[in-house]
Amino acid sequence: MYQQNTLAGKVAFIAGGTSGINLGIAKGLVAVGASVAVLGRNLEKAKAAADEIMTEVGGKAIALSADVRDPEQVKAALQASVDQLGKIDILISGAAGNFPAPAVAINPKGFKTVIDIDLIGTYNVFHLGFNYVNKDASLIAITAPQAINPMPFQAHVCAAKAGINMLVKCLALEWGPAGLRVNGISPGAIDGTEGADRLAPKGPIRDAMIGKVPSRRIGVLKDIADAAIYLGSDLGKYVNGAILTVDGGTELGDASLDCLTIPSR
Repeated sequence: MYQQNTLAGKVAFIAGGTSGINLGIAKGLVAVGASVAVLGRNLEKAKAAADEIMTEVGGKAIALSADVRDPEQVKAALQASVDQLGKIDILISGAAGNFPAPAVAINPKGFKTVIDIDLIGTYNVFHLGFNYVNKDASLIAITAPQAINPMPFQAHVCAAKAGINMLVKCLALEWGPAGLRVNGISPGAIDGTEGADRLAPKGPIRDAMIGKVPSRRIGVLKDIADAAIYLGSDLGKYVNGAILTVDGGTELGDASLDCLTIPSR
C-alpha cells in the first residue's frame, strides 16, 4: 500500500484521461494526494470523468478539453491547468486511436489519423508541456505492446507506438540534464477497458488468454495506476528513459506451452 500522501501537493495533467486506463491512473494519483487535470476532446466527457474521480476517490479533479493533434488547443489546456492547479509535476500523454484493419485496407488518411493522435499527440503534450512543468517533473507516455511486437491488423498502431517509445528515450536523453524524467508504461490486457472487453470477452476466449499469461491473470486498472504512481513519485526518481511493461509477463512468450512445467512450492 502506498501512503495516502505519496503525491500530496503534486499536480498531474492527463491527456486522454476520460476513460479506461487513463481514468484509472487519474483515480490512483488522486487517491495518494495529487490534484488532477483530466483532458479529453469532449468537454462533457471530461467533466463526467472529473466528477467520477471526486465522487469515488475525493480530492480535486478538473476537466479540460483539447484535441491533442492541435498544438494551440493543447497549449491553452496546459495554461488552464496551471492557472487552476499550479505548475505540473506529472504530465501524462495517453490519448490514442485504433481500429483493427489489414494494412491493405488502411487508407493514408486512416493511417495518418492514428499517427497524429498517438505519436504527434504525445509530442505535442510533451513538447508544449516542457514550459508548464516543474523542474523535477515526471513525464509518462502510455504506449503499448505493439511498439515492439508486430501484430496483424495493427500496422498503424505498431508504427505509432514504436515512435512513442523512441520519442520517450530521446526526450529522456535530452531533458534529463534539465531535471525531467521521461518514461513510458506499456500495459498488457487490462480488465475494465474497451480493448480487453472487445478482444477477450468473458468465456473460453478470455480463459485461453489467461492461460498464456505467466502470471495467470489479466491485469486490472490498479496495476497501471500503481506503475504511474511509481514513475510519478520519488519512488522512481532515478528511472529515466524506461518503458515499464506491465503485462504479467506476456511479453516473454506463451506460458501455455505443453512443455512448460509449473514448479511446486
